[in-house]
Amino acid sequence: MADRVSASIVIGGLLDAAEYGQLAEIIAAEGLAIEWDGELFEPRHRVEGEPLRLFAHEVTGGSFDDLETWCLAHQLTFVRWCGGYSGQGGPERVVAPGDGTSASYAVSEDDEVVVSRGTIEKLGTLAAVDAHFDAAEFAVPPLIVRSSEGEVEIRCAGPAGR
Repeated sequence: MADRVSASIVIGGLLDAAEYGQLAEIIAAEGLAIEWDGELFEPRHRVEGEPLRLFAHEVTGGSFDDLETWCLAHQLTFVRWCGGYSGQGGPERVVAPGDGTSASYAVSEDDEVVVSRGTIEKLGTLAAVDAHFDAAEFAVPPLIVRSSEGEVEIRCAGPAGR
């Protein structure tokens, strides 16, 4: 049986309405919720001016493979956290800055970036260690959906509009 852990992902960037529909289908297939142990995601849950925050328990390997691959292909930004699993690996944060690449960082179960002595030696300077922390603490921008006319869509339910 594969290791299963809790995981979350925060997604931001710019999509058109059709792409948002595709994203929503992938999120639904992953069974992600809008909060820990909360309601499953539906497209209406996107809040204007905010990144999309999604959560799940019992995630195989701690990653959302199809979702992350789709986000990378569409150059969306995301930060994914997963807890560690016994005997296999510790918690990690994966950061995708929106250029189609991603990097993994060691974190605590509370999602705080940690650096080993070996990593510090590899980075070599305090400035490089600071840059490592800065990259790991990437701030995800809002998820913006353009209408079919190219204008930014502003019809978002938000928490009060449910």
